Amino acid sequence: MDMESKECRMRRRPMVGCQVRKLRTDRGLTLAQVGERTGLNVGYLSQVETDKASPSLETLAAIADSFDVPITWLLMDAAPPPRVVRHDERRLEPLPMGGQLEEVDGGYARGLRMVEGMMLPGMTTGLMTDAGEEHHLVLEGQVRLRQGEFVADLGPGDYLVWDGAFPHSAENIGDCPSRILICTPGPNTISNSLSPYARARQEK
Repeated sequence: MDMESKECRMRRRPMVGCQVRKLRTDRGLTLAQVGERTGLNVGYLSQVETDKASPSLETLAAIADSFDVPITWLLMDAAPPPRVVRHDERRLEPLPMGGQLEEVDGGYARGLRMVEGMMLPGMTTGLMTDAGEEHHLVLEGQVRLRQGEFVADLGPGDYLVWDGAFPHSAENIGDCPSRILICTPGPNTISNSLSPYARARQEK
């Protein structure tokens, strides 16, 4: 048996029986009623609910339609488990001249990364770039964001989004430390995602 055949044989198939049974019973339906809605026989539906049958996508779609839910609802057991990152579990990276960046998402995010930046009064990052959209939400303090000729002074609750591929900078223009939540495309480790802030200041 070649490696590809072995991997196919070992591949885990999603178990949908528990979700199918739960949705059916939550709606007060019998197997016969689901069979009428889907055109599937009761014996086969029973095998689906006990994970003795491996339904096709077409069959799963028919079952999901009978419950009036998206097909993904039947695949909950195959979904990655939720993760919680406590505030004191965030990894930190200090910023030159004071301040720091905290990894809000714990490095678990796949298509998005979230960091919280803290800058001391008068601090600036210097020019930096990042791939894709950058979303900024000011949590505390007063922050000035620059990109080319564009300048915006933001306070708590203010939001800004721009294309991070173009050089930009951030500056704390208030009298108190500022905190800003930053969301950008991921994934990345904290060192990769946060170091542009540090490098920008060091290169200035």
